[in-house]
Amino acid sequence: MGVKIEIFRMMLYLSFPVTMFWISNQAEYFEEYIVKRKREIFPPDEKMHRQELQEFKERMRRRQEQKMLKRLGMESENPVEKE
Repeated sequence: MGVKIEIFRMMLYLSFPVTMFWISNQAEYFEEYIVKRKREIFPPDEKMHRQELQEFKERMRRRQEQKMLKRLGMESENPVEKE
């Protein structure tokens, strides 16, 4: 009787991880979820959205250049005296 129980336990211990591995590698179970999630994270390209991003990047670049030029202009007007 004890040997049969041990064999049953051993089969259960081995079959559970193998079954879980097999289920987790079945693509059709997760395909719909993954495709939906991927579209949420990386939406399809929209030309308007892309154009807005390009315009934003251009505005930020111009603003940064203006700040840099302003700083350079102020530094050239007020040179630091060196000893």
